[in-house]
Amino acid sequence: MRFSDPVANIERFNLEHGSLVADFGAGTGEYTMASARAVGRRGVVYAVDIQQELLSRIKNTANNLGLENVETVWGDIESFGGSGLLDNTVDAAVVSNVLFLVEDKDELVKEIIRVLKYNGKVLVVDWKDSFGGLGPHADAIVSLQVVKDLFEKHGFDFIKEIQAGAHHYGAVFKGKK
Repeated sequence: MRFSDPVANIERFNLEHGSLVADFGAGTGEYTMASARAVGRRGVVYAVDIQQELLSRIKNTANNLGLENVETVWGDIESFGGSGLLDNTVDAAVVSNVLFLVEDKDELVKEIIRVLKYNGKVLVVDWKDSFGGLGPHADAIVSLQVVKDLFEKHGFDFIKEIQAGAHHYGAVFKGKK
């Protein structure tokens, strides 16, 4: 199995054309670009990150690729209301390779709940181990079971696990609010 592939992982997430998607902690924008292609021209992907320079790079990449459906949003995904998105606006959220960095994971999930529409879904992709100096320190890894417990505690249903790469796991959740 190859290293984590955002395009394949988004395909497994089954985003619908025309969907509104929030990429929480967008980072380099790999999941933003894959999501933007998946939702098509009528969809929108909000790349949310606290690092302005990353958002500038994401916007430039999207423009260079002709992806006009990418909006960058400066925001703090770790605080309620911090993403800058309106309540009940997105059909899906992506949280990729950020959980090991997030201090208050409950606040992150509450922010996802706030912006997610009724029956919205979430894709979580994160490291299952450290590999050759890549990824988080072993003590910072957030296991799939911890992620399941976290999202289920906040009212999400675990839908499925996806093969997200040799050193990553993927989990799809559906909201019930």
